[in-house]
Amino acid sequence: MFAVHLKKCLQYPKISKNMFCTVAALERNGIALVPTDYRTTQSKIDAHSDVHIGKFYTIPPEDKKQLFSGGGFPRKFEEQVKTFAESCLLVRSPALEIINYIKRSDLSRPTVRYVVYGDNGAGKTLTLAHVLHYGLQNDFLLVHVPWVPNWMKRPKEVSNIPEREGYVDLPFDAAAWLKHFKTQNSTLLPKLKLTTSKEYVWSKRETTPAGSSITELVEHGITRIKFASETIAALLSEIKQHATAGQCKVMVAIDGFNAFFHPETRILGDNKQIITPDRVSLTQPFVDIANYNWTNGVCIVTVDKIAMTEGYMDSYLPRYLLGKDGFECLDPFIPIHVGNYTEKEFASCINYYLDRHWIQKAPQGFDEQLKFLSNKNPYYLMHLTRSL
Repeated sequence: MFAVHLKKCLQYPKISKNMFCTVAALERNGIALVPTDYRTTQSKIDAHSDVHIGKFYTIPPEDKKQLFSGGGFPRKFEEQVKTFAESCLLVRSPALEIINYIKRSDLSRPTVRYVVYGDNGAGKTLTLAHVLHYGLQNDFLLVHVPWVPNWMKRPKEVSNIPEREGYVDLPFDAAAWLKHFKTQNSTLLPKLKLTTSKEYVWSKRETTPAGSSITELVEHGITRIKFASETIAALLSEIKQHATAGQCKVMVAIDGFNAFFHPETRILGDNKQIITPDRVSLTQPFVDIANYNWTNGVCIVTVDKIAMTEGYMDSYLPRYLLGKDGFECLDPFIPIHVGNYTEKEFASCINYYLDRHWIQKAPQGFDEQLKFLSNKNPYYLMHLTRSL
């Protein structure tokens, strides 16, 4: 149901002045919805507050390209963004809660970890996206992993590590992540002028001297894919040192973090045995940077049932999804629950779909039917209103 100007309602006897009007009734009588009911023009995340909850804000195209060209939006949502020709995020309380905590944090203290959890489709990834946009606008060096299970379930290529029997490397995935890191921090890295603290020897003929720029280190991993995973380990170690020294502030954002501690992957070794996550080259560097043994940083991770494999999806609570080792790795942390839409958020979403002509010629009461069928779950609502 949606509110309209009272004067407009009084002009039409078919619409009761004592009740809200359905969208279908409004459209039949030629009454336009009030756009400010579900949108805000405030794109500065610092200014988002409780008054903006339940309203859509627009991510500028240049920010969207910089932040999410390497991933970070759910696939179906990304398709919707392309269809609507704009990137709009709903301002919700879980994201604002994290942002307000970060604003009030003393970054000289050990890194605080935030664990975002909730049922499937509730909006954990988009909560992370909102916080990432805040990080971009406030000069945080971003260390963002769009979706860990891609490495554990669908790696681009797997190779053995000769020096470590039973361990595997994901060189192409590592190189792709380095490109993602370079793109996200393209405007900040030249300003920070971070350099390597020591010499890195990659082979008899290849080294990265001490004092080289972080950008050079990243470029080496991108051009020499063979060493991409080792480059990531070196890069994250250097970032922790620079942050602790007060030379930068860092935001770590990892989606599907519990996949690092899942009992198994879908990667097979030479003997056709399943490789566990701890034997994948990319696991340890990102688990290390999620530790609290450094300062001037914040760490936001999501835990998700979809990050698991069949038979391990009984609960969405962090203790179950992380297991004993994962839970102890992050403990202590601040839990952030993401639930289904509130009434206001659901109404805003329906209003937005109508504005984008994603829903057309809707019968009276259609919104109540969608509410019942989706249980106000963001993903299920998007699925119910999907294109044919």
